[in-house]
Amino acid sequence: MKRTRWLVGLVAVLSVLGHAQLDRIVIPAGTPEDQALAAISNEQDTQKKLAMYQDFLQKFSANQAAVAYGNWQISQSYQTAGDLQKALEYGDKALAGSPRNLDILVSQAGVAQQSKDNAKLFDYSVRGGELYNSIAKQGKPEGMSDQEFAQRVNEDKAAAKSSYEFLEAAAFNAIAEEPDAKKRMAYIERFTPAFPSSRFQEQIASYAMMSLSDQKDTTLLIAYAEKTLAADPNNLTALLLLAGTYADDPKPGSVTKAVTYSQKAIEAAKADAPDADRSRKVSAGLAHSTLGYAYMKQDKTAAAIPELKSGSALLKGQDDQQYAIAMYRLGFAYAKLSKVSEARDVLQEVVKISGPVQQPAQDLLAKVNAARAKGK
Repeated sequence: MKRTRWLVGLVAVLSVLGHAQLDRIVIPAGTPEDQALAAISNEQDTQKKLAMYQDFLQKFSANQAAVAYGNWQISQSYQTAGDLQKALEYGDKALAGSPRNLDILVSQAGVAQQSKDNAKLFDYSVRGGELYNSIAKQGKPEGMSDQEFAQRVNEDKAAAKSSYEFLEAAAFNAIAEEPDAKKRMAYIERFTPAFPSSRFQEQIASYAMMSLSDQKDTTLLIAYAEKTLAADPNNLTALLLLAGTYADDPKPGSVTKAVTYSQKAIEAAKADAPDADRSRKVSAGLAHSTLGYAYMKQDKTAAAIPELKSGSALLKGQDDQQYAIAMYRLGFAYAKLSKVSEARDVLQEVVKISGPVQQPAQDLLAKVNAARAKGK
């Protein structure tokens, strides 16, 4: 890494000027530490350079800034050599000596990302996000005017913005790649305060609701989804999750809520608009399917059929499993109204689709065929 004589690092600095300030590593020019680092920089052999850094750590062990910097450089050397475990180990030593150093956290996040250690990647990223947010909370130095202080804060934030955005994206990717719903939700709870007003806010809300749904935590799911809708009334993920959750909820009044949220989702999706993309069309299809299902639970089967037909049409060729569910519901509705020919035609298509609906569709088709035979 390129080193300046007075200030090592791009943003983060080791300092004792204030509790909320970031760390700066300062190596004054002309000092023995500076001279030793210059000699190390001139060494081209990687193994010799590592040995020189180890000697540097021992020789200047009383200098916290020098030790932090030395450990950081060793970490980067091991990263270049491909020894990512050693790189993380020495990077953590550097952080221990300079815990509020944004540059070291970015460096560690890069190593963790390279080693596919999402737990460490997420931790470094969130810690970096918290540090960035602390810039605006630092104490104003004595004798500095409010205008000068505000300008300095803005300059510090501008200088750190690219690091912040890298860490924000890294943390989001760790959430997206986490398969365990409980752990994913724990990540989200740390992500939100570390990256307020995130550019990934909508996706994070979707992952949160998906995590709560996977955990079968209906109470928290409803609360989170309603909170999301309070901030974004047209959030399709929240509308669809609430519609589906209430449709399956046996409590009195829940099906009515399912109808309401389904209708809102259909309106928000605007699937008929010229600019409607695949995502909006699939969302509208899911909403029509859920609305038809809710109508059937209210014994409004005739009203359910056009909704299920609309849902099936929107989902066909877009989402096979959701299409199968909508078609199964349509076949069930036709059968309930004794329209056995229509039911048979629909169910014959559903049984060709592999998935969880295939067997129930086969069972219902058998009953429909038996009823049709009796009708003859």
